[in-house]
Amino acid sequence: MTTGVPPSPAPRKRSRARTFLPLGLAVWLALEIWLLTVVADAAGGLAVLALLVGGALLGAVVVKRAGRRAFRNLTSTFQQAQEAARTGGTPTVPERTGAEDRNGFLMLGGLLLMIPGPISDAAGLLLLVPPVRSFLGRSAEEAVERRMRAASPGSLQGAFQQARMRHPDGKVVQGEVVREDASRSPYRTDGPRPPLTP
Repeated sequence: MTTGVPPSPAPRKRSRARTFLPLGLAVWLALEIWLLTVVADAAGGLAVLALLVGGALLGAVVVKRAGRRAFRNLTSTFQQAQEAARTGGTPTVPERTGAEDRNGFLMLGGLLLMIPGPISDAAGLLLLVPPVRSFLGRSAEEAVERRMRAASPGSLQGAFQQARMRHPDGKVVQGEVVREDASRSPYRTDGPRPPLTP
C-alpha cells in the first residue's frame, strides 16, 4: 500500500572543504600561538612584539601598494574605454605582464603579513617574491580553466556559453534568442491582465 507522501530526499554529503576547513583553521591557530610562545621563550617578549608590529606595518604597506596598483589599472582601463567610445573603436585590454598580472596574490601576501603569527608572516613574505606569484597565478588559471571545461551543460559555465551570440562582424554580444513563432501565452504582457478570481 502506497501513501501520497513523497519520500524525503537523501541528505546531501558534506564537502571535504566544509569538513576539514574548520579543523585546519584550528590547527593553524594553535600552531601560530605555540610558535609565538617558542619565539617569546627564546628571544623575549619584546622580540615577539617587534615581530608582530613589523609584520603589521609591512603588510599595510604592501596592501596599500597593491591597492594603488589596482586602482591605477582600473583607471587606465576606464580611460581607454572612454577614448574608444569617443572615437568609435573597440576598447583594447592592456597587456599586463609580470607583477601587475598577479596583484591579487600581492594583496593576499600583505594580508597574511598583517595577521599575527610566524607561519602567516612566512607565507606572506613568500607571496612577495614575483616568481612565486607568477607560478601560483598560472596554477590558479589552469585550475579554473580545467573546472570550466569539465563543467556540465546545466552549470553556470553552460549558461554563459548559451547567453553568448556572435554578430556578423565577429563581436561577441551577450543576449538570448527569442523566437517569434513560439506559442504565445493567452495573457499578453503588454496589456492588462484579468483579475484573479478565487
